[in-house]
Amino acid sequence: MDVDQPNSPRPKLALFGAVVLLVVLADQFTKRWALESLTEGESVDVLGSVLQFTLYFNPGAAFGTGAGYTLLLSLVAIGASIALVFLAKQLHDPVWTVGLGLFLGGALGNLIDRIFREPGILKGHVVDFINYNGWFVGNVADIALTLAAIMVVMRSWQGIKLDGTRDVTESSTD
Repeated sequence: MDVDQPNSPRPKLALFGAVVLLVVLADQFTKRWALESLTEGESVDVLGSVLQFTLYFNPGAAFGTGAGYTLLLSLVAIGASIALVFLAKQLHDPVWTVGLGLFLGGALGNLIDRIFREPGILKGHVVDFINYNGWFVGNVADIALTLAAIMVVMRSWQGIKLDGTRDVTESSTD
């Protein structure tokens, strides 16, 4: 495939939507499972202490940071989600499409918690349950966000734009 030419005249909206839906459903399904199966603060070994299930209600962002800014985090997630929906119309590259779909799905998965969970609308705590060796506890939405970041950085370093064309920067040689 020639990267310099978009591989489809139409945006990859169906792929984008499917990735978003898959992430949100997987995230919410696994959070529901965690709420029904785990007891807060107790750990269940999956791979010894390297990977455990530990139910935790996170008021903040990654690594529990920003716990006092739950409302702001919710508003940022709403803004980012709106921006991603508008960007989706420009997507022709499959890597960007999947990456931004993962990003939106992850953002929506955690935003659903912020909207509908205690202690209140836009201040709800995110359900986390995947404990990585005690370093941090996350969820499926967090995995999607991490994969999205990797894909976006990779595609940016490769100089591939959302439409699948290569970003050509002019350089002069004297």
